[in-house]
Amino acid sequence: MNAKQINKIKRLDRLARRIITLGGAFVILCVVAILALIVKVTIPLFMPATVTLSNTFHLDVPSELGAPALVGLDEYGELGFVVGLNGGLAIVRVKDGMIESTRRLTPPSESATAVLRIHAQDNRRFSALWNDGSISLETLHFETEFDQTRNYQKTRRPVLERLAVFPPLTNAPLPALAFAIVVNETTALRVEMAPDRRISITQRTTKKSLVGKEITTFRTRQLGDPLPSKPVDMVMAHSGQALYVALESGTLMRWIQTPAGDFRLTDDFSPFSDKRQITALALISGDTSLALGDSEGEVTVWFPVGAPTGLGEKKMRLIHTLPPMETGVQRLLPSPRDKTLLAQDQSGRLVLNYVTTERRLIDLNPAAGQPGLVSLGDAAKHLLVVDPTGQWLIWSIQNPHPEISWNVLFGKVWYEGYPEPAHVWQSSSASDDYEPKISLLPLIFGTIKGTLYALLFSVPLALFGALYVSQFAAPLVRRFVKPTVELMAAVPSVVIGFLAALWFAPLLEQHLLGFLLCTLTLPLSVGLWMLLWRRWIPFVPGAARLHRGLEFIPIIPLLILAGWITVSLAPFLERHAFQGSFNTWLFTTGHVRYDLRNCVVIAFALGFAVIPIIFTLSEDALSNVPYSFTAASLALGASRWQTVWHVILPSASPGIFAGIMIGLGRAVGETMIVLMATGNTPIMDWSIFNGMRTLSANIAVELPEAPLDGTLYRLLFLSAVILFVMTFILNTVAEITRQRLRKKFGRY
Repeated sequence: MNAKQINKIKRLDRLARRIITLGGAFVILCVVAILALIVKVTIPLFMPATVTLSNTFHLDVPSELGAPALVGLDEYGELGFVVGLNGGLAIVRVKDGMIESTRRLTPPSESATAVLRIHAQDNRRFSALWNDGSISLETLHFETEFDQTRNYQKTRRPVLERLAVFPPLTNAPLPALAFAIVVNETTALRVEMAPDRRISITQRTTKKSLVGKEITTFRTRQLGDPLPSKPVDMVMAHSGQALYVALESGTLMRWIQTPAGDFRLTDDFSPFSDKRQITALALISGDTSLALGDSEGEVTVWFPVGAPTGLGEKKMRLIHTLPPMETGVQRLLPSPRDKTLLAQDQSGRLVLNYVTTERRLIDLNPAAGQPGLVSLGDAAKHLLVVDPTGQWLIWSIQNPHPEISWNVLFGKVWYEGYPEPAHVWQSSSASDDYEPKISLLPLIFGTIKGTLYALLFSVPLALFGALYVSQFAAPLVRRFVKPTVELMAAVPSVVIGFLAALWFAPLLEQHLLGFLLCTLTLPLSVGLWMLLWRRWIPFVPGAARLHRGLEFIPIIPLLILAGWITVSLAPFLERHAFQGSFNTWLFTTGHVRYDLRNCVVIAFALGFAVIPIIFTLSEDALSNVPYSFTAASLALGASRWQTVWHVILPSASPGIFAGIMIGLGRAVGETMIVLMATGNTPIMDWSIFNGMRTLSANIAVELPEAPLDGTLYRLLFLSAVILFVMTFILNTVAEITRQRLRKKFGRY
């Protein structure tokens, strides 16, 4: 070859090397860019909350309104309002601090001339206790209008509406403490404590007759004996099903409504061993969790919990302990939208916590030593503070993901209604009073569980099949089997998942006992046949030919016969040994619940998808072991099996291990099969008879319902990061192990 031709070949080699290097670098760059993108989306989940002072102004409330008793903001933070003890109401523009309009609450009767107390049920629903003992329930909402004459400029119009009126109890003295709440459109409740410390509850029910006339009825119930000491605070669930009272003695009392409509005392205890005084009560959104503020500055959250057996009455239990404050708690304000809780201490410091995560979101001291009126916006996006001098401070809160913490994502959390802390994934609910349950451990566990069972099924079959085809099978069999198995990889995942869910899962449910028995009878049948076969070879005509790589031919009808006999005898065993139904016997005897879509189905379906990868790579590794190794072993007197076990398998182990790890990566990232065949139940249970939910399937299920840049949306990207990290670790470990195997067993 002349020098010109050699130089041309070298140039082409250099060009090819540069192109391959550039392509590899580009692939690595793309993978890193994808990882950076998904990490960027997840970072805001762990950013701290921020609070900024959006406006401040001084407001002189007209004297005819009375001393301010209640303040608040609309849902957009554009309009504020203040309710005075004289029954006056003023609407305030937040942008310039000017009073837009004023009005007065209509007295419920001629004898009602002044308001004694204002009690807020939520941000814009409150009750007014009048000086004659009557109570009126009011609601203030803001309607949005667009002025056509002014280029459809948006305006907010306040609407004050009276929901119900409770007249004073007959011949009863003026109550020491009284408030009312709205339960629903037809029912309202009045809670009243008389001077002798007896509590009574009056239910107001409004119904329409057949002719459309409204009929209002009142029913009053007494709650037994007088309270043992003076109450400090009293709250009632919005549903009217539970009443909580904190006493000066440090005792907490709880009544619940019975089906007959009466109230029964269920809890009467001291929450703290040192008998410290409870200074504030508040029901968290959902009316299940009760927040207690005490004189030591500690805020704790309690809710009723039943016995582990599910029997007996539920009792109040300490669930969450929030970060303590410097001085005693004076007021607790829950958000009506989520589990956010605002606490104010005696020095005026404000702390915003998220109950489920026990995180302190913000810590403010707007008016040190001057605690005033406080209002928390609907979605905890705005905070209004009015100090005793009339100074208004409006804060904007940026905290899009308060429900996220490392403990919630990867630790056990005690959720409302659960008997104990648990790992739970439940991203949505039919109720608005919802506590997000976003533990990722059940999804990681499901990914590992499904992958493990799939590999337990696929690795032995693929590896022993590759070993037989490459070392023992006749050349004709090898030329037929290997392409056939490789064609299995071309079957779409959705087809495998479809068949597994709609054909194999019902079939397995009908013949579960027979299938389990086949896992024992089929290997035993093969083992017994091989023992007999070795004895019969010399006496059976033509058996020697079958012995040379065609031993499996008589085994095929044997397996079919053994499987048919096992499945046919299974119903007889079910009737006489398992009470007629093996599935029912599993539940009643072993407390094992059988799900239609379970890990047995996944092992077969996912294993079917993984087998071609492991088989092909393992067979190539075994076939590429130099024949000189085999010949040398046989020449030294080793048997065929000894050669395979001690020479060929160690030499091919790097390639076999690489094939197994590639199959593992396929199983970890598989989506359609596990999505269709698992039932997608995010539980942590190693039982093969129930399902699971994997990270990849969870992304496919939840992503269409995830709001853009919402918590669920970013959590799904975090799941993708975890999948990426899992596969990266697996591939790294696999490569390190493969390199060590190559060093130990030579270049193969």
